[in-house]
Amino acid sequence: MTFDKTIHLPVGADEAFALITEPERLRRWQAVAARVDLRIGGEYRWTVTPGHHAAGTFQEIEPGKRIVFTWSWEAGMDLAPGTSTVTITLEPDAEGTTLRLCHEGLNPEQAAAHAEGWNHYLDRLIAATTSAAGAGPDEWSAAPDPIDHISSAEASLAVLLGVLRKLTPEDREKATPCEDFTAHELLEHLAGSLKHIGGALGADLTDDAGAAPEVRIAGLAQPTLEAFTRRGVEGSVDMGFAELPATVVAGIINLELLVHAWDFAKASGQELVVSDVVTDYVEGLAQLTISDQVRNGGSFAAVQPVAETAGSLERLIAFTGRSVAV
Repeated sequence: MTFDKTIHLPVGADEAFALITEPERLRRWQAVAARVDLRIGGEYRWTVTPGHHAAGTFQEIEPGKRIVFTWSWEAGMDLAPGTSTVTITLEPDAEGTTLRLCHEGLNPEQAAAHAEGWNHYLDRLIAATTSAAGAGPDEWSAAPDPIDHISSAEASLAVLLGVLRKLTPEDREKATPCEDFTAHELLEHLAGSLKHIGGALGADLTDDAGAAPEVRIAGLAQPTLEAFTRRGVEGSVDMGFAELPATVVAGIINLELLVHAWDFAKASGQELVVSDVVTDYVEGLAQLTISDQVRNGGSFAAVQPVAETAGSLERLIAFTGRSVAV
């Protein structure tokens, strides 16, 4: 069976092509994170929602006109690599571009599931090009079900990138709740942490230090989390200074992504919106990751007080040693 839908975008064909192929643009409407090797035979991997990864290879590429790629899921849907194909064609018109998406090679159950997905994301693509606020956070990425170490980190990454996307050059030297770190210094710390962890996991990393904060961190987080997905959380990881249980390393990644999202939000005056599903889970990881030995070593300040009615995000922040209004 085939899913076939046509929409109109009020942008030129080249911009429309960028929206469907470039990681930074894909993150605006379809993906939490994306790896794209845009050449014939090149591979892509998109974290569409936390825990759900689409992958395939590019078969045809005509910039500004047409792209064809195979489509499969790393897990679920029983859709083996190479068994389905997505074709997107772009036709310029007087008011922008007509985009037609055809997804072929699906059985009836798969066609129904993908119709729901494509309708959702094509609506978000339209919003990304017609609304001043863009498509906004994707509600489908807010609360992974089921949630685990990696899908929680991917959901936390989605929250973090949403905050980093709104940072301005004026925010660079602002103080953060992370003691002694300006926003710029905290960004350097976060990039360093991702490079350290990603390197220990064998990820292929490139740090574009001159890129915008969101682009830089996405470029480091995506391969790190992809490497962790391949590896799993069994056994231990050689971190250079010590062998740590992989679950502890995954806990560290979750804390780096979500707690620093809060730090950046506070520094720049943004409201942080996170699902309780994620904050409850990361709070549990924090309890296992931040031992008394770790805290006494100076990595975290003492636990701060919170109100009895505090939610899991406030409890998490206080547990990491940051002050929360009570």
